[in-house]
Amino acid sequence: MFDIQALEEKTALFSYTKWSAELPVLTNRYKQDNPVPHISLTNFLPADVAREAADEFPVADADAWIHWQHHNENKHGLVKRELFPPRLGTVTDELNSPRFLAWLSELTGIPDLISDPSLEGGGLHQSRRGGFLNIHTDFSHHHYHKNWRRRLNLILYLNAGWRPDWGGAIELWDRRMRRCVAKFSPLLNQVLIFNTDEKSFHGFPEPLSCPEGVSRNSLALYYYTIDRNPGPRTRSTNYRARPGDGVRKSALIWLDKQAVHLYSRAKARFGFSDDLVSKILGRISKK
Repeated sequence: MFDIQALEEKTALFSYTKWSAELPVLTNRYKQDNPVPHISLTNFLPADVAREAADEFPVADADAWIHWQHHNENKHGLVKRELFPPRLGTVTDELNSPRFLAWLSELTGIPDLISDPSLEGGGLHQSRRGGFLNIHTDFSHHHYHKNWRRRLNLILYLNAGWRPDWGGAIELWDRRMRRCVAKFSPLLNQVLIFNTDEKSFHGFPEPLSCPEGVSRNSLALYYYTIDRNPGPRTRSTNYRARPGDGVRKSALIWLDKQAVHLYSRAKARFGFSDDLVSKILGRISKK
């Protein structure tokens, strides 16, 4: 007999049968993990799909890439879905699809999740040798949809042969910024899903020591819910110093954060592009 379900699983970009069967256990893990609800899953996509996505990950040298290079981060991003290579594009579409959103809502307990076709702040992320991202919490609302409240981050890592001594592990810190509670290496086909709010501090603050020509690659997707009463004050990205960062570094982190905050507000009000934001922030940081 022809097994339609088996054929669908063989050609699927995400194994709903496999991961839905594990949802009761995964949901319990998600809610209980500290310092914020989160879960890290290995072999998230079918192995051949993950390999194809990793193999076609582009180098961040085209004009369309955004260069987030200022005192609090050094990485590159591509948010234009139409420029994604084929496999990366289809994976992005699947992880933004209604079916996946339903699975994600069941995993996290957050109903009525919506995806962001514009990939604001997300999309393809690439960091080279020396790249880093200081510990921070994320902006609370979409810059161009003021009633979209950001609820979840999904980061899919696409780094075959990544070595732990190169660094790049994402760190989750406690809400008082006293210590790192959890850490995950950016390994191929590993995904990290976590709640994002004013207490979800995360980042990879130590500069990468990978060889020249090697990069830390990931697909970052953010999910929202409709906020009926967003209020006049929303949060921009909140960078924080670690306990051992010292007075000078802590001061620079704070000053750069203020620049990010001011420009984020201007971006939301006037509709500036991320490309312009990254260039101006880079100049402010140098000064």
